[in-house]
Amino acid sequence: MSDPTRDVDVAILGAGTAGLTARRAAKKEGASVLVIDQGPLGTTCARVGCMPSKLLIAAADAAHHARKAHGLGVRVEGVTIDGPAVFSRVRRERDRFVGAVTEAVDDFAADAELLVGRAQVVGPGRLRVRDPASGATEVRFRALVIATGTTPFVPRPYRELPLLTSESIFELETLPESLLVVGLGAIGLELGQAFHRLGVRTTMLGIGGGIGPIVDPEVHAAAAQLYGETLDLHPEHTLESVEPDGEGARVRFTGADGRARDARFERVLSAAGRRTTLGGLGLEALGVTPDASGRYPIDEATLQLGELPVFVAGDVNELHPLMHEAADDGRLAGANAARFPEVRAPRRRTPLAIVFADPQIAIVGGGYREACAREAVAGGTSFETQGRARIMAENRGLARVYAERRGGHLVGAEVLGPRAEHLGHLLAWAVAKDVTVEEALAMPFYHPVLEEGLRSALYDLAANLRRGPTIRCAVSEVGVGG
Repeated sequence: MSDPTRDVDVAILGAGTAGLTARRAAKKEGASVLVIDQGPLGTTCARVGCMPSKLLIAAADAAHHARKAHGLGVRVEGVTIDGPAVFSRVRRERDRFVGAVTEAVDDFAADAELLVGRAQVVGPGRLRVRDPASGATEVRFRALVIATGTTPFVPRPYRELPLLTSESIFELETLPESLLVVGLGAIGLELGQAFHRLGVRTTMLGIGGGIGPIVDPEVHAAAAQLYGETLDLHPEHTLESVEPDGEGARVRFTGADGRARDARFERVLSAAGRRTTLGGLGLEALGVTPDASGRYPIDEATLQLGELPVFVAGDVNELHPLMHEAADDGRLAGANAARFPEVRAPRRRTPLAIVFADPQIAIVGGGYREACAREAVAGGTSFETQGRARIMAENRGLARVYAERRGGHLVGAEVLGPRAEHLGHLLAWAVAKDVTVEEALAMPFYHPVLEEGLRSALYDLAANLRRGPTIRCAVSEVGVGG
């Protein structure tokens, strides 16, 4: 007996942010659609990413500010952390966010636009979808959108350990006594600091020397110093050995200062980034294989896979691994799939990335890497003496802003400082509007506000545009890693 079949204009693999947005875009173009997901439903952001991590950070920041309130003359005695209550709220609020997503999925599932199961490409225009409960279904499509997301990456030395990842850590019932965090990208930095502030003995080991998405050498040096003042942070180290120990591990390493360390940790969190799931979808049936570095031929402007009627959207393409970028990817991929072979390449939004550690990090317009490529000029300011930052007792960090020498148009920034999420948005809007340094300085700046720190950086940048050096570096040598 042959498998049942479904015929559709656009098949969409994945019901995350990119896939759901692709569905709406394809339907807007008049295409029939079918979304295929093996579950669990709910986006990466809502289930295991943006939202639960910020919920944990909110608890950690509350504890931190209570302990530090004495610096403002406020005495808060006996701060205690109720671990089960912290994680109960994280899961309760996370489930509300996930519920909002699954309600939206239920709406179109009722219209037979959702198929639950694991999809495999079996040939041009053909998928086989397997569901243990209902068997296999063949799906025939005119165009395909792949939005299957990513899976946590575990560095080789740690693969034999009983690890926590960003997909399991929020299921803890309470706080561990100690935690080793592997990776200093956005996830590792945010969660490592949060656990530290919640009273967990935490050590954080980097990979490749990077701290978050920072590339600018001056901002990186400031981050290493500031985070290192309160965190057991090791962007660079030599790992001697790792051995399983119960649910945790015993780790021996030598820090950049030459000091040998030997410690046991109750739990280990692998926060070393995520990797594409493209390799398990059977794309070889379409004649597509990755290159030597493991990357597939995806056009960054159109998201098209080679010359095929296949479009790759969201984290899975490893081009723009951020929630708002995934939504933009979905709109582009869904519309191009529905219109194929008419494929468009609209202008992307100005890049913006934010890390919710303290101090926060904001990377605007490609940051230092883009400034290098365009031989731009830099200007900067420290938050140490910035008025509003001192008022809040959060006067730590450094802002670096970049502009083209010819014309003085802003091209980006790297900001390490208090409430950088807001400064990052202002700068991203300015870059998107092709604002010059002079035009930015002509805008209103209230007093006292953190934005005055941005004005100081712009004044420095204006002076450097007249007489300062051009940024010159080998972009290929500028690294970023966790």
